[in-house]
Amino acid sequence: MKRLSLYLARLFAVDAIALFAVAVFLLFLIQCLRIFDVVSVKGQSILTLLGQALLTMPSLAVVFLYVCVGIGLGRALRNMQSNQELHIIHTSRGVPALLGAIWIYTGGCALIVLLISNFVEPYTTRQFNDWSASVTADLVGRTMRPHRFAEVVPGVNIVIGGRQGDGQLSDFFADDARAPESRRTYVAKSAVVAQDDEGYVLQLVDGSIQYMTDTFQFSQVAFKRYDLALERLTGPTEYRDELAEKNSFDIVVGAISSGSWDANVVSVLIKRLGEALRVVAICVFVAALAAFPHGRRGGEVPLELVVLGAAFLERGVASLPFIADRFGPMSGTTLLLAVSTVILLYRLRIHAPVFRRVST
Repeated sequence: MKRLSLYLARLFAVDAIALFAVAVFLLFLIQCLRIFDVVSVKGQSILTLLGQALLTMPSLAVVFLYVCVGIGLGRALRNMQSNQELHIIHTSRGVPALLGAIWIYTGGCALIVLLISNFVEPYTTRQFNDWSASVTADLVGRTMRPHRFAEVVPGVNIVIGGRQGDGQLSDFFADDARAPESRRTYVAKSAVVAQDDEGYVLQLVDGSIQYMTDTFQFSQVAFKRYDLALERLTGPTEYRDELAEKNSFDIVVGAISSGSWDANVVSVLIKRLGEALRVVAICVFVAALAAFPHGRRGGEVPLELVVLGAAFLERGVASLPFIADRFGPMSGTTLLLAVSTVILLYRLRIHAPVFRRVST
């Protein structure tokens, strides 16, 4: 039975890996197209484009990996149904080996997802943000020339009066007209590019920020010193999320040492651990549908569509505000797991009763 379980687990994994490889390749190409402005606008090399696209893949992989796991398991079970292997397993009392293979496959995939979501994704997110910040600093540094307007990105123009040997900029002016509802203008007597804990910033001294709305309402705020994140001038990137860049071990250690478990920390940990629960739920769902032989010869809904539909339903339930606020973000996953477990136990009772009466 042990050899049979390992053989079946390898069979499930081969289908899942093949599907996952195709999905990763296609998403990698799409991601390269999405961030192609790194080359076309920011003047970086193709290696920077490929590297940044590669660093974004773990975040995307966590989202669709459990779907590939479910479809891979479903395809393998469907092929076993076509080859009559499921009938042989059930008639020869090999159901425990089949279930053991499914649990081995599910557990292995869940561990992989936990590794990606808790350690790999935070690391690549931090590296991507650091790399993006350095690209931004390089872009601003190359485009700023004294007494010459330079368009850093479409809608953002910068001009400086001069550049000193220590890197200080004089008579700094930047006009940000990307947002149609509000136009911002930054004016400062001097500025310097520096780096803090959140990335590269422009330290503006003795200046003002001017706002112009789409209804021509004007306002101005003067400052003695103002730190302007370079991302605010070069793209729609928001401020960096420090929790997203920390692995779960560091988050837990920090929360224990400080004695503070705030809502953001708990939410991040639940989200990361919940990715493994999604793998378990989708595998139990597929096992409940496809792990039992039948005599139908056609007219079935493709199992891939059923798995995708279950994934969309699970995400949709969790996105409903009145459900998510009351039962948490994993409510859809928990519902899918509960329903699938009931169906699986019911079908096991019919096809392979656990308890058999023994006559004496």
